[in-house]
Amino acid sequence: MTALTPRTATWRRLWAVSLIGLGLGLAVVEAHAGETLARVQTLRLLRCGVSDGRIGFSYQDAKGRWAGLDVDFCRAVAAAAVGDADRVRFSSLITTARFPALRSNEIDVLARNTSWTIRREAGLGLQFAGVLYYDGQSFMVRRKGGAQSLAGLKGAKICVVRTTTTEQNLADYFNSRGWKYQAVVVESLDEAAKAFFAGRCVAHTADRSALAAARLNAPGGPGGYIILAGQISKEPLGPVVKRGDEEWLTLLRWTLFATIEAEEQGVTSKNISVKASEKQDVKLMRFLDANGDFAKLLGVKPGWVIRVLTAVGNYGEMFERNLGRGSALKLDRGPNRLWTQGGLMYSPPFQ
Repeated sequence: MTALTPRTATWRRLWAVSLIGLGLGLAVVEAHAGETLARVQTLRLLRCGVSDGRIGFSYQDAKGRWAGLDVDFCRAVAAAAVGDADRVRFSSLITTARFPALRSNEIDVLARNTSWTIRREAGLGLQFAGVLYYDGQSFMVRRKGGAQSLAGLKGAKICVVRTTTTEQNLADYFNSRGWKYQAVVVESLDEAAKAFFAGRCVAHTADRSALAAARLNAPGGPGGYIILAGQISKEPLGPVVKRGDEEWLTLLRWTLFATIEAEEQGVTSKNISVKASEKQDVKLMRFLDANGDFAKLLGVKPGWVIRVLTAVGNYGEMFERNLGRGSALKLDRGPNRLWTQGGLMYSPPFQ
């Protein structure tokens, strides 16, 4: 038997300790992993927290059916997890109720145009599955007689929603420039828009997409109001889950990535059946999880990618239908384009 040198012995001890620590760590993860997915699959129901009515993201149409980008994401998750995109119960939440609802298990996922920040993820015990929409904060004013630039808002009354990143960004931006302003603080985006249109403030600040949605319902029509050029913040909006259930987080994350990868590979809700038959395309078959390998790892039934794309389409389809050319908002994709088109939307490899 070869004698161990002091250095070799030290490394072996460290390796043994590392293996023990790894084993303990895995035991902890396994004890908590899968709780949410198991509940969703047992009930065959996904409970999704959404906004209290935001066009483009989550709102009810004239027939009472939920629509929007956040809604589509929840339907995609339901398609992957339980095999039916319609097995979703939507809960309309005001801003101050969204995180308590998630932490108290009233909902399984929060898809409510929520900005990803370090304080929320590290401080509130939450985790973001990814970025569903890249947005930024700006200001809406009256076209006639209103400010023509951000500097024109010095000393103004500005409507803003309470306890949001929007309220903090407003304070940071104005205070860093030594500009005075008066915040008219309300509880929801709907209240902020109503207060602004009623003349309680000269500007309404929110994410640009929210302002565009509010402007659609402006008294006298949207033409009487403009959204000022420029933005004062980065607002990466994405779905949120409670910390501690990595299996659930992983499923949501790769459901989102599947819609992005599908657009990059040219797979749509209309051609998915044809694409799925192209067995000679090895990369495409791997992405569509033809062998069910990824499904097994995620804890869902085979065919999950096909179910997702059949239900909601790829990311480009979801964007255009809810926010882009096919919507009332007509928003430009901007940073929400694929990385191959100069945007930020990018999926890790399906391999």
